[in-house]
Amino acid sequence: MESMNNLKKNYYKLYKEELNQYCAPFWLKYGKDDTYGGVINCLDKEGKIFSNDKSVWMQGRCGWMYSHLSNLFGPNKEYLEFAKSCIDFLNNHCFDEDGRMYFKVTIDGKPLRKRRYWFSESFYVSACAEYYAATNEEKYLMDARKVYDLIASIYEDSNNDPFKIFPKTYPETRAFKSMAEPMILLNVSSIMRKVDKEREEYYNKNIDHYIDEIKHHYNKDLHVMLENISLNNEYVNDTADGRVVNPGHDMECSLFLLQEALHRGDKELEAFAETVFNDAITIGWDKKYGGVFYFKDAEGKPVESYEHDMKLWWPHNEGIVASLLFFKTTGKDIQFRSGWKTFTIKETLAQMVSSTVAEPTRKTTQDMAGFTPDFILLADDDAFYAVAHGCSQSLFYVILSQRTPCFCLCNSKTGFCYRLLQFFCRPVSHP
Repeated sequence: MESMNNLKKNYYKLYKEELNQYCAPFWLKYGKDDTYGGVINCLDKEGKIFSNDKSVWMQGRCGWMYSHLSNLFGPNKEYLEFAKSCIDFLNNHCFDEDGRMYFKVTIDGKPLRKRRYWFSESFYVSACAEYYAATNEEKYLMDARKVYDLIASIYEDSNNDPFKIFPKTYPETRAFKSMAEPMILLNVSSIMRKVDKEREEYYNKNIDHYIDEIKHHYNKDLHVMLENISLNNEYVNDTADGRVVNPGHDMECSLFLLQEALHRGDKELEAFAETVFNDAITIGWDKKYGGVFYFKDAEGKPVESYEHDMKLWWPHNEGIVASLLFFKTTGKDIQFRSGWKTFTIKETLAQMVSSTVAEPTRKTTQDMAGFTPDFILLADDDAFYAVAHGCSQSLFYVILSQRTPCFCLCNSKTGFCYRLLQFFCRPVSHP
């Protein structure tokens, strides 16, 4: 077996090439809008546009991603020009007069849809903050601060929202708190803390608050993270909305919690994050075909959402990345509480990736068996790299054979390959 050091170098090279030669250049070549600015996000696997409407989220996502890649691998003029184009498009076209942002616009920036949720603003903040880290242009930090403070204030009191739209349901009858909101604010706050040292204590205080809010959503009796709870932090089990579990969100949340735990050196928070991840897999895993369902009911009752049994790429992306970081951090293989079977992380990774790939090139776990050497578990941190050695051939067979099947897959895959690169190759110095 190759030495672990050689494995690390090989995986670093492999993932870096996939990211920098295929994923990131795909959007620069086909998605970059040289006429109106920003990114066109509805592309097929050949890079052809199938809709020229623009997602405001995607402008922020690309603004952050390409700024971050430049920060990670060294200044890259092309990446930063693309990031700036996305942020400029947001500033020029994606803010309404009330200061809130649209959700979708036309190719030239005319508004199409605006939502009550402030996730467009969240991704704008992340993009501006990361671009500031890359360029040290203070304007972008000030823009990030302004919008961050707005969404943080809206979260605390909806009366602070300048977008006066009637709530989704009559609040006098029933009002919920969504776990997605403190989760994304935890992530955005950590990004702001990294670049805005002057307000570090402010972000730390907010992060403490968001973690407390997230913990209110965790139901210890049912071993689930509830997507919605009452304003008094109570479980509302007499309605389907109150029993919704979103395993993809939960794995994403567990990743953010773990990252914060590592930042603090907080073992208690680390243990909670691990519990959230394991419980998400336990309830969300498809016991027959593998992969993660979109929605589940906390009590096993029928799920109201039509798309509940779909297998989307992004939850599997979150699951793979989170499981790898947990394995690297804890040195433990993932063991699930389900009585029907116990999965190792190697099997889980293979099935997660397999379940995101469409026919005819989809590979089952059995098909992949020929690609994987024997799994070797070591007692120290190198156990993580043993997992990499055990699963990466089958993992990459699937990923490389697909190459950007659709815009949402490519969007996720860019972040996926970057994050796998980050975790597999962290000890290797950048060339």
